[in-house]
Parts: sequence; structure tokens; C-alpha cells
Amino acid sequence: MEMTVNLQDHSYPIQIKSGILKNCLKDLNPNRRYFVISDSGVPAKWQNMVMEQLENGTLFVFEQGEASKCFDQYQKIMEAMAASGMNRKDAVIAVGGGVAGDLAGFCAATYMRGIDFYNIPTTLLSQLDSSVGGKTAIDLGTLKNLVGAFWQPKAVWIDPQVLETLDPRQLKAGLAEALKMGLILDEELYREFLKEEPRLEWIIQRAVDLKRKVVEEDEKELGLRKILNFGHTIGHAIESSYEHHDYLHGECVAMGMLYFLKDPALKEQVINIVRKLGLPDVPCFDQDAVFEALVHDKKGSAKGIDAILVDRPGSFQIESLPLDTFQKLLKGNVYEEHIWQ
Repeated sequence: MEMTVNLQDHSYPIQIKSGILKNCLKDLNPNRRYFVISDSGVPAKWQNMVMEQLENGTLFVFEQGEASKCFDQYQKIMEAMAASGMNRKDAVIAVGGGVAGDLAGFCAATYMRGIDFYNIPTTLLSQLDSSVGGKTAIDLGTLKNLVGAFWQPKAVWIDPQVLETLDPRQLKAGLAEALKMGLILDEELYREFLKEEPRLEWIIQRAVDLKRKVVEEDEKELGLRKILNFGHTIGHAIESSYEHHDYLHGECVAMGMLYFLKDPALKEQVINIVRKLGLPDVPCFDQDAVFEALVHDKKGSAKGIDAILVDRPGSFQIESLPLDTFQKLLKGNVYEEHIWQ
């Protein structure tokens, strides 16, 4: 399957096909240098498959995990790019999950004021969400994605086959993002999760297409694209509130969505879906630390924070909620209480 993200100045193709990784780079200009940025969690077989297609490629592998999305790692990569002789005509290729894509994209956006960037996402979460749309960033301490740029890729290649080597827990966490897309935009996608055996490749294609359409309408997140923050406002804050924790991004997002489901029956159904997927409850966190992270949220203001509310699958409302509403939300047990009644 192929689709195009149609933007005024930088449209680009997205190709989704099992097995595409083995030859997706065959048409790239062989006279350019390519700096491939990957993480230690990506199996060597996928990294080697990419490198074998490049006549002039350099592979840089960083330590897997959100902690690598930082200024120190950013500097190391930029220095390595310079040492390899990269110039404005060369390009960066990301091979990995969301951290690799965010980090590589930001390096491409800022190296010599911007060079070309290609994305090969290897986790479910990055395939159906972060690889599309051009949001690149690094974290500022515990504050997620505070330093970044919009920098669209030249192309995105999504190979469902690489998910065969993905940690099952990462696979489950990635499905939370697809569930999010269904809840806000597509009842048919949402109802796929009610089936005994949801169709994974169909879910990927559907979620990517929805993300593509939103990005086309609002590239810089000035309006409609805000709805993609459903589940992230509190989910990100929970992630940021822990100095050390074992929760994955998708697991926190799954919990974050529950706060903004206005219909009690829908909320109960979503809790059942989340648990059926094998995503853990995230019941214990420091309420004050989470609220502090919310106050510093880049989507907020002194008056409040825009929240995405859902009362039925495939629909949404955007409301600016005062900060004290978030304090009330955080005080209860979201799995057992319902604040919107």
C-alpha cells in the first residue's frame, strides 16, 4: 500500500508493505552520503539489511531508551555526522522506534540548517504514529519533546515484517496509539479492537491513513492536529513525573485516555480493551509531580490546557480546561471513578 502526505512545500510518500525493507533504498542517489541513526534495540539483521543497500553509508547506534533523547546524545550524533564528512547534500536515515525517529529527525533538521531525512520505523508505535507528520524533538531533562522542530521526512517505509522481532510488550503498547486514533476519528477502527483477533496490518494502514489526513490539514499543530494529543496530556505528564520507571509510552497513553472519556459505559469498555491487550494499569504516581509536568506542558497556558474529550467512538471535543480541573482529575483513581458524571 502506498499513500502520499500532501503538503504545500514538502509532500512525501509512505509505503506500507511486508518485506519492503530489503529493497526500499534501491532508488536513492548513490552519490550522496547517508548517516543511518539506529538504536541498540533494533536487531542487527534489520540494520544490516539497510546498510547493504547503501554504497556510502555510516551507521551510528545509540543506547536504546528515552534517556538517549537528550542533548548529550544529540551532540554525539552531530559530531559523528561532521566527522563522517556529511554536507548539505547528504541525508539522514532513521532505523528504529520513536526515539530514533525523533532524535534522527531533529539532527537532520538542525545539521547545517537542515538536510534530508528518511524514516524507517521498526516498532508498531512509530509505524502507525510518530514516523508520520514531521514532529522531531529531544527532551529537556524530564520534560518530553520540549526542544524540537517540524521537519518532514522525504519518505517513510513501513515494513510490518520487522515486528516479528519486536518485544511483545512494545507491540501491545503500540496498539494503544491505534486505539486512540479510533476513539477520536474512526469508529470502525475502534470496533476492530472489540474483535477476538484484531487485524494488525489493517490497523497499521488505517491508523497511518488517518494520521496522514490530519497532518495534511494541520501540519504545524495549530488546530485539528491537537486532537492527536488525546491521552498524551496526562500520559506524557505521568511519564515525565517519574525519575525512574518501567512504563512504556503507549502504556501511559492508554491510561491518559481514560481521564477524558465522558461516557461511563465507553470508559468501561475501553478499560476492558486495554486490559485484553495486556497493557498494565498505571495506578501509582506522584500527583504533585504529574501536575507540575502539566503546568509546563508546551500545549498549555496560564489559563489552562486544551483537552480532547470523547463521548462516543469516532468523535471528539476540544475544551480548554482550567488547571484546577486537572488537579481534581489526578486525585481520583481513574480505573474506578468517573469525574464527568
